[in-house]
Amino acid sequence: MKFKTLAASVAILLAGAFSLQAQKYSGGLVDKTVAVVGGEVIMISDLESQVQQMRAQGYSSDKDMRCEILEQMMEQKLFLMQARLDSLTVNQDMVENEMQSRMDQYRTYLGGDEGVEKYFGKPLYRLRQEWRQMMEDMSLTQQEQSQVANSIQEITPHDVHEYLDTTAVEDLPIVPVKYQLSQICIYPDREAANMAVKERLLAIRERIINGEKFSTLARIYSEDGSSRRGGELGMASKSIYWQSFSDAAMSLRPGMISQIVETPDGFHLIQVIEKKGDMFNARHILMRPQYTSEDREKAFSRLDSLRTKILEEDMSFSLAARFFSEDPHTRTNGGQMADPGTGSSYFEIDQLKPQDYQAIKDLKEGEISEPVESLDNEGRSGNTVYKIIRVDRIIPSHTASFENDYSQILQDVTYRHQMKAIDDFLEDKIKNTYIVIDPMYRECPFAREIWHTKF
Repeated sequence: MKFKTLAASVAILLAGAFSLQAQKYSGGLVDKTVAVVGGEVIMISDLESQVQQMRAQGYSSDKDMRCEILEQMMEQKLFLMQARLDSLTVNQDMVENEMQSRMDQYRTYLGGDEGVEKYFGKPLYRLRQEWRQMMEDMSLTQQEQSQVANSIQEITPHDVHEYLDTTAVEDLPIVPVKYQLSQICIYPDREAANMAVKERLLAIRERIINGEKFSTLARIYSEDGSSRRGGELGMASKSIYWQSFSDAAMSLRPGMISQIVETPDGFHLIQVIEKKGDMFNARHILMRPQYTSEDREKAFSRLDSLRTKILEEDMSFSLAARFFSEDPHTRTNGGQMADPGTGSSYFEIDQLKPQDYQAIKDLKEGEISEPVESLDNEGRSGNTVYKIIRVDRIIPSHTASFENDYSQILQDVTYRHQMKAIDDFLEDKIKNTYIVIDPMYRECPFAREIWHTKF
């Protein structure tokens, strides 16, 4: 579970990667300390750099942004201090993964190591040292907040009943309509479609080798958004691409054309423009398998036949799914669909693919849709699939109740108790920790009034 305070603290730590060097402010003011929290110091340059980063990310506030961020920074310092007192240890795996991810993003966005050094005005080794310290602080802060949140007593059914009894009906959560669904899927002839797209790419590759410009053909034929740039992707870390794509690109010398490369997005031709270490800039032409109306009619005919047999009770839907569905993720469960992210067998409307919802939105429980063309969950955009869908159960939208929504209410009550534990922790630490805030922030509308005792 994510907590609002934790998310804010993490954002503050990551934004700190954009720390400014000492700078002058109006009236000749040079960088200065704006808050002391125990043994931790917050500089005005730290605050301003985080304001700058938050704005760059599109963050806005109906309050004074500097005041809001300063309060979050001070809260984060309190958690960090307690983590050190509790002798918590840094999760080095998390730090390394986050460091690599951040470095890849910066290098991709800023144009390699030189671009990163130019933007931040520091050598790469120095930036790595600073970012590692920030990531280590983030690791400790996350652990301490989780430790405080999880220190609450286990929530019991009595606590859930008490919450329901003491909360006004209009303040109880509204549970949106949910669907439990099963499906039988048939894929088009992917082997024939794959062969056709490979033949088209081979013909394009031959034209490039014979002298036609890769960029011109990319503009004409590529199905990727980069086509308007002649297929050029820009200098980026190899880690941001599918591995088969990166491996092919890294094996090429600049100017060379790859053989056909398959990824979950489709099939590619790649031309490397430049390589630097584990980064490269390349052009590519992406083509996806295309399916014909004949593929669709053939699949629909099979699905219609299965639907008729199920409706005539010649076989059950679950048995038909086990024997005839081509979706490996649902066929063993009798076709029952599950959210790939949560594992839940219930879907809210916005969790369904638009094609699937259009097929079942007017159905009652137990009814089966007509055949529909939809997408699976593979790759970034999904592969074409044909299916029929049975509505197993519909739970109408309603006010949460103990009998029907215990798990959801239990989560809500647990979250409230965890938030109270965090609030109590912060109130106690603010009260008993040596804290001094610069008077220039005296008018800040801090969320916690107790901060105003620290000027």
